[in-house]
Amino acid sequence: MTTVYAVAAVLLVSAATLAVGAVGLRISRTTSDFYVASRTVGPVVNASAISGEYLSAASFLGVAGLVLLRGADMLWYPVGWTAGYLLLLVFVAAPLRRSRAYTLPDFAEFRLESLVARRVASGLVVLIGVLYLVPQFQGAGLTLRTLTGSPTWVGELIVAVVVLLNVVAGGMRSITIAQAFQYWIKLWALLIPLALLVMHWQHDRHDGAAAGRLDVRAWIEPMQRDHSGYLTYSLILATFLGTMGLPHVVVRFYTNRDGRAARRTTLSVLAMLSVFYLLPTLYGVLGRVYAPDLISSGRTDSVVLALPGRVLGGLSGDLLTALLGAGAFAAFLSTSSGLVMSVGGVIGQDLRSRRFGGVAAFRIAASGSALVTLLATVLTSGLAVAHAVELAFAVAASTFCPLLLLGIWWRGLTARGAVAGLLVGGATSVSAVVTVMVGAAPVGWLGAIVGQPALCTVPLSFATMVLASLATRSRLPAHVGRTMVRLHTPEEIELDRGSYHPETSRR
Repeated sequence: MTTVYAVAAVLLVSAATLAVGAVGLRISRTTSDFYVASRTVGPVVNASAISGEYLSAASFLGVAGLVLLRGADMLWYPVGWTAGYLLLLVFVAAPLRRSRAYTLPDFAEFRLESLVARRVASGLVVLIGVLYLVPQFQGAGLTLRTLTGSPTWVGELIVAVVVLLNVVAGGMRSITIAQAFQYWIKLWALLIPLALLVMHWQHDRHDGAAAGRLDVRAWIEPMQRDHSGYLTYSLILATFLGTMGLPHVVVRFYTNRDGRAARRTTLSVLAMLSVFYLLPTLYGVLGRVYAPDLISSGRTDSVVLALPGRVLGGLSGDLLTALLGAGAFAAFLSTSSGLVMSVGGVIGQDLRSRRFGGVAAFRIAASGSALVTLLATVLTSGLAVAHAVELAFAVAASTFCPLLLLGIWWRGLTARGAVAGLLVGGATSVSAVVTVMVGAAPVGWLGAIVGQPALCTVPLSFATMVLASLATRSRLPAHVGRTMVRLHTPEEIELDRGSYHPETSRR
């Protein structure tokens, strides 16, 4: 009966996502509706949508699997992914909203007054989006295979189709409503089974049952692997700084009404993420008690879905497994929607012409990016879900993080300096990612650097941007003074904001 309940749960979540997204379709009419929901999303709804979008396959399944496999060292994943929003709040959220851009390439063009910078940024957005989107589709295939025994491509196809229908139909308005709804599905889908599992574990522990014993020797001790110091600090840097460079996260701040609303949204997101990340961590701990065999079989990513059947069994186990399956699919749908939205938005902005209007270009670009990524997912086996996402964070931290921080806080950044930094950071981090994904990573220290490149590639990107900008200081953007005032002046103060607008300006 597990298969029947699981299929029903997945279909129900998919149908509910389409139904909720249809509300956005009814009110999506303009280009601004499709790209940034006309910048009218309130902080609470936006925070729920951001949390729903951000809590991906790596959060729902991968964190528990990594905690099961490696113990305390892996707690840096949820800590880093949450703390990244704190840095986003302090340094980026409000100024980025004041730029009034639609996408990261829009911001690059606005700040640097360079079409070359825009094109390089566009290419990196597509690359990071695909790197992040592939594990979402992989996670969907893994989940449906675990629940029903179906081929992995079935789950991948379902997510791709639902996401395309939602995104292409209503754009940002549709996915905002759907993602806010999906956050609460994911939270309760994890919380309800966990409460029952913990109660059962407490009962076993008090009764002295062997199944209730948690062996913490070696597993709970941190920093026991080779090169663990470097790996840990590189992971911290990637997750702390990578958040502000993720296109599907950053675009959300363009939907706020103003800079103050962007800050309030980020504070709400911090609270929501902090609550959520407690849950998969506990699933990993319980997996060490009831499902340690998943480690030797290499199926640690399935621990969340496997626990109810192993611990409770019967009808209750089947129903809770189906609930977790529904939550997992909500995670894949919400994050995939945001990624397709960001990639489609960037390509659509660059495709716009007399033949294709803003909305038509967006729909073509979103459809193409989703289908190409689905094909890439089917043709590749991929990595562990959380590690695949982590590599996307490393690329984001090595490219857009330096661009945003220096672009917002240092008037000396030039277009040539920014492009040089983006190319150097992108080339080095992407080379490491490709090496890992094709299984050609070396051993020893070099293998550690390739497996976790951020500690090397992020400083290299920052240094390249600064040094190249100093070498080309005579080529500062013509309107850099006015741009910096606009980025740092609260909306309440009336000022000449200049003529740039992403729909009309291509400096």
